[in-house]
Amino acid sequence: MSYRHRRQNDARWDDRGGVTVFVAVCVIALIGIIGVAVDGGSKMRAVERADYIAGEAARAGGQAIDPAEAISGNAIVVDPQDAQAAAQAYLRSADATGTVGVSGDGKTLSVTVSATYDTKFLPVVGIGSLSVAGQGRATLLHGVTAPGGN
Repeated sequence: MSYRHRRQNDARWDDRGGVTVFVAVCVIALIGIIGVAVDGGSKMRAVERADYIAGEAARAGGQAIDPAEAISGNAIVVDPQDAQAAAQAYLRSADATGTVGVSGDGKTLSVTVSATYDTKFLPVVGIGSLSVAGQGRATLLHGVTAPGGN
């Protein structure tokens, strides 16, 4: 068998460049894992921020008590319109959007914040943003002492 013929047969089993393909696949997978970790963690922080804003908006709305009911001593309840306006004003100041609800007895405010998180790595696979929601609630308490308080 001639040298030339042997070299052509050996070329079929040549594995030069195989490591390059393996490294390329591993790098792509690693970038994907890092992307999911970064965008997943950032989405969790966005949800925490939405929860915080919703809680603060509910507290802001809870400050709008109905003065007529409070002064007469009948009850400590919020004025629904003022409470919703105060909570919405807080949402606007935090550059957030959401809904505000007041319970029928006027003692509980519920706020839901909705937002989006613009992803950093996931646009590569067609996911440009993720929806985020946060919830907060404030309940008016009157005449209640803290545990261990006098």
